[in-house]
Amino acid sequence: MRSYMAPGAAVPRALSTGLPTAMAKTPKSPLKPDTRLVTAGRDTKSQYGFVNPAVYHASTVLYPTAEDQVAHRSRYQYGRRGTPTSEALEQALAAIEGDACAGVALLPSGLAAISTALLSVAGSGDHVLVTDSVYRPTRNFCNGVFKRMGVETTYYDPLIGADIATLFKPNTRAVFVEAPGSQSFEMQDIPAIAEVARDKGAVVLMDNTWATPLYFRALEKGVDMSIQAGTKYIGGHSDIMFGCISANAKTLPALKTVMQTMGLCVGPDDMFLALRGLRTMGIRLKRHNESGLHVAHWLESRPEVLRVLHPGLASDPGHKIWQRDFTGASGLFSIVLKPTSEPSVLAFMNALALFGMGFSWGGFESLVILFDCGEYRTATRWAPGGPTLRFHIGLEDPDDLLADLEGGFAALAAAK
Repeated sequence: MRSYMAPGAAVPRALSTGLPTAMAKTPKSPLKPDTRLVTAGRDTKSQYGFVNPAVYHASTVLYPTAEDQVAHRSRYQYGRRGTPTSEALEQALAAIEGDACAGVALLPSGLAAISTALLSVAGSGDHVLVTDSVYRPTRNFCNGVFKRMGVETTYYDPLIGADIATLFKPNTRAVFVEAPGSQSFEMQDIPAIAEVARDKGAVVLMDNTWATPLYFRALEKGVDMSIQAGTKYIGGHSDIMFGCISANAKTLPALKTVMQTMGLCVGPDDMFLALRGLRTMGIRLKRHNESGLHVAHWLESRPEVLRVLHPGLASDPGHKIWQRDFTGASGLFSIVLKPTSEPSVLAFMNALALFGMGFSWGGFESLVILFDCGEYRTATRWAPGGPTLRFHIGLEDPDDLLADLEGGFAALAAAK
């Protein structure tokens, strides 16, 4: 990425376009997302014809002459500040974000991406607005590190829309959004919130892990920084820790300064695996989308289920916003069971053979967890009416998943 290059360093045409050398010519029409996923960040000429870039395990970078060292004349200066591996991944991620993306920062986890983005926009004496449905570790950062720094956080109802204007203070620097909400899946009106923030001189940060830029082009909807836990769908195989921030031109310089000053970087093997996962993310997300909706519709028909929290369902309160702004859904959603005992819910979970019980999501496997948002929300009241489970629908055959869930419900009934 250009920000990692020495001043005045030439940018090869293949790298500046984000296309492999063999495709560096201007295409007759803009490439579609799936094609960009496969081609962006590839430079097969410099890779001696190999399809994938080399994995650079690097710290020291040697200069050819003393004059070059004094003048910092080198494409790469230090392993932490960029390698051909990180450059390829940054270019690929930027390509799927669209023209509004000025650059990408690579971080060692999704939470590191969230905290770095927040640190780049607020400091002592500032105020930030954060949705009450945010990923809980984001809340922990605001209530811990930010509070100790003297940054005030106000949590707001995720359904507030343009009325968020009433919560702004003279020192409000940023609004943090997440759609759909973590675990509870409320849909936020991102364009309406972004318009208010822009009028107030604040920036908008979004956790866009659920939809990814394939299904929600955050930067085109008024968001200034789009954050992803690449541990999830970018990696896709539950074997890396990785986060990324795609920023517009207004926010990129401060973001890069904070990231580099704090010495944050991603291990080369995780970068390589993230780039490899990115190549198949389009086809994997299609399957997660289809299977997720298939299972969600089935669960909606079950007598044990009070309601399904999935914005892709017509019955969901946020469905119209999802239809308007999103082009697809991932495999993650929640359900509210009708009132039942905790032992019966645990019996349901223990009876499942194809659903693992683990945190995180976005890999090829199906998962389930029991959760309760009520213990930490402050701006809204979480009272769903029954026990709540979050599912991630993986790449297994959905009919096998339905049969597994049938067995789970049988165990639930027996435990009653």
